[in-house]
Amino acid sequence: MAVAPPKPKDLSLSALRAFEAAARLGGFAAAAEELGVSPGAVTAHVKALEDRLGAVLFQRDAKGVRLTALGQRVLPGLSEAFDHLAAASHHMQAEAAPQLVHIATLPAIAQFWLSPRLPELRRIAPEISVSITAMEAPPNLKRAPYDLCLFFGGSQGTALTEDVIFPVCAPSVAARLRSVADLADVPCLSDTAWSEDWALWLAAAQPEGGIAPRGPAYSLYALAVEEAVNGAGVLIGHEALVARHLAAGRLVAPFAERATTGRSLRLWSAPPAGPAARQVMRWLTESA
Repeated sequence: MAVAPPKPKDLSLSALRAFEAAARLGGFAAAAEELGVSPGAVTAHVKALEDRLGAVLFQRDAKGVRLTALGQRVLPGLSEAFDHLAAASHHMQAEAAPQLVHIATLPAIAQFWLSPRLPELRRIAPEISVSITAMEAPPNLKRAPYDLCLFFGGSQGTALTEDVIFPVCAPSVAARLRSVADLADVPCLSDTAWSEDWALWLAAAQPEGGIAPRGPAYSLYALAVEEAVNGAGVLIGHEALVARHLAAGRLVAPFAERATTGRSLRLWSAPPAGPAARQVMRWLTESA
């Protein structure tokens, strides 16, 4: 009677993914952020993989972790394999729901730039469903389940519009402003993610200096905009985001001076983009 030998256990896919992400991104914390788990979970997965292999993949010291020679040799093959796996997964999702387009974007862009354009998109392409995920940084489209990214900065994809900034406020606040120097007497609102906005604009509008803006800071640009509309103070407006408030008269620009951040609002897709994603890209580009 034949005896079937025990089958060797495969290496854990989760452990391989944790190792590949940590090796590619240069640390366990960055890998945890990409994978949506805790750094401790990445550490445990990598340690379990090393124990299973009986070999060390990372050298650990006070400065962090670095790949061993073994880790360096196996990383390219794993990265290529996970890229192919992610592409196949994305293709499967696209085939199962060919008219669904997932967009990853900054929260403020989602609320002020993208969302107001969606009703017209639904009117001209009712067969397409758009799903939006707001996040603070662009995802890696090779690995993340999104079709399009829409963010300020970088060099990927298509530049839709330049990021132009200038102070905005409610009309009642604007009535108190006659010159840039008057900003010293009103609250100057700011967004913590764009904390350099005031310095950038003042460098262009009043290069001789003399103004030190003071006022509350907000962790959400949408909240800062709402407070500016409510008359709480003056905020540096990003033209692409406050255009509709300006057109409606809820906000006004009390000064003529404009500045640029050196960034653009950029749109790019996961390769390859499906027909629905390409249609959404074309429409968003034309509407910019």
